[in-house]
This record gives sequence, C-alpha cells and structure tokens, in this order.
Amino acid sequence: MSCRALSLGGVNSLCVSEYAKALEVIPYTLAENAGLRPIEIVTALRNKHNQGLKFAAVDVKKGTVCDNIVEELNIVQPALVSQSLINLATEMVMMLLRVDDVVLCR
Repeated sequence: MSCRALSLGGVNSLCVSEYAKALEVIPYTLAENAGLRPIEIVTALRNKHNQGLKFAAVDVKKGTVCDNIVEELNIVQPALVSQSLINLATEMVMMLLRVDDVVLCR
C-alpha cells in the first residue's frame, strides 16, 4: 500500500492503493519491453520515490533507474495528458460498475 493511501484510511485508502497498483504497470511494462528485469526496475524505482526523488524514472538505454533523466534528455509530458488519462480511466470504470449494477438488478 502506498504511503499516501496509508495516511487516508477507510474507502479512500483502498481507492488510492488500487490506483497506485494500476499505475505501477507502466514502468513494469516499459522495463519488460526494453528487455530489462521488470521486478528489479520497479523495486528500484519505488525505492527512489520513497527516498523523495519524485522525478526518478526508468532509463531504458542504461537499464537503470535515474533521478535526473528527465532533465538530461529534456523529457516533457504535459500534466493535462496524465490528468486526462486518469480521469477517462476512472469514468470508464465507474460506467462499467453502473452497468454491472443494472445487470445484477434484473
């Protein structure tokens, strides 16, 4: 469970924890597709983030996790893209849950 999830408690804690698990698939898949060891990479990335290095990322060229790769390679991902992605995914899950509720009621 993520540090943020532990601080919330209740149902919100469970929601944040599940989001964290879902988002962890991204670096895992990136490492796997690059021919790296995904479990080691994700563990190293999680350790860097727990140390307070919030911009740590997977460097597939070097096969490691670096904390300054974003600045070195001038990688930019607009916040609006990430925010929109999470919002759309959340709306889709909510819609699926509503459909399941309707099916269960009939």
